[in-house]
Amino acid sequence: MVDMKLKKSLLFTLVLVVIAAAIHIYSDNPIRVENQYSTGIYPAFSRFLRSVFGWVPFSFGDLLYGLVGLWITWKLAKSIKALFKGQVTLQSFFAGGRKVFHVLLTVYILFNLFWGINYNRIGIAGQLDMKMEKYSADDLQMINELLVEKVNVTKQALVSRQVDYPSKPQMFLKIQDAYKKAAPVYPFLEYRPVSLKRSMWSWLGNYMGFTGYYNPFTGEAQVNTLVPKFLQPFTTCHEVAHQLGYAKENEANFVAYLAASVSQDSILQYSVYLDLFMYSNRNLYETDSVAAKQYREKLIPAVVDDFKEWRRFNKKYRNPIEPVFRWIYGVYLERNQQPQGVLSYDEVTAFIIAYHKKFGRL
Repeated sequence: MVDMKLKKSLLFTLVLVVIAAAIHIYSDNPIRVENQYSTGIYPAFSRFLRSVFGWVPFSFGDLLYGLVGLWITWKLAKSIKALFKGQVTLQSFFAGGRKVFHVLLTVYILFNLFWGINYNRIGIAGQLDMKMEKYSADDLQMINELLVEKVNVTKQALVSRQVDYPSKPQMFLKIQDAYKKAAPVYPFLEYRPVSLKRSMWSWLGNYMGFTGYYNPFTGEAQVNTLVPKFLQPFTTCHEVAHQLGYAKENEANFVAYLAASVSQDSILQYSVYLDLFMYSNRNLYETDSVAAKQYREKLIPAVVDDFKEWRRFNKKYRNPIEPVFRWIYGVYLERNQQPQGVLSYDEVTAFIIAYHKKFGRL
């Protein structure tokens, strides 16, 4: 009986390994992924997920994550208790190890089938036929100059009109409208049905350092609604980009820019341009710190005030655990075609420069 259970367990392991290997082999061809999965299978499947969970007024995925967290905690506590009581045998240890391996492999397979294969697509640069070349120091200065102007103009428009930031439902409607306006210009950005949710774990996100995330198992985009309000529109646009199949962080940042720029909404545009300036200015600082500081000094006082609020927020929630989570997340990104880790977000600068060179606008 024991041998039969062991054989079934090993057979199940073999099946999972074969499926995982098949996914890896399939994902090794970006053209195949782009033409078959990212623009064929995935859009239909993601629309299905958003149809199933989008209407739910809370984040079903967050609830699922919470239950999984409780289950893992219970299992760990149970295992530790058995270990201290001397109830762990060599046989039970290997049996438990196989179960953990099965769970991890199953999650890996589902993650990739549901969304993760998109990490290997050609992506937005191919769709816009942009040349992604190594940019120069002059390119960085040029894009910093343009973004400083965009940031100042959009912020001044908000100040002059005394625009109040919208409620969370209103903000989500603004992002939905932005993608609706972007779709005729960029058909691959059609976004329906909608599935935007407040994160149940926003308080935890403040300590872990995340402003939003996409749940590939439910198709929901979650936004940390406790971060400064001027950051939230960009974060939401970014998470919608993930929903549309742009898995890499630099691409999601760029897609967020495309949607916001078409929208003509100053709240969205300011949020996006501010983030883009932050990334490009950080890139410039690595090559010319003096020039980077000079561009920051061109920001109007209202923008400087927002940066101060941002710093106060980060200081308030600074803790010794956040760097650990950033490191783990960085490793995750490196394992998914983003060798720069958390700095992959900054690489949106290359997309912005390439876009400006091709289309002559920003």
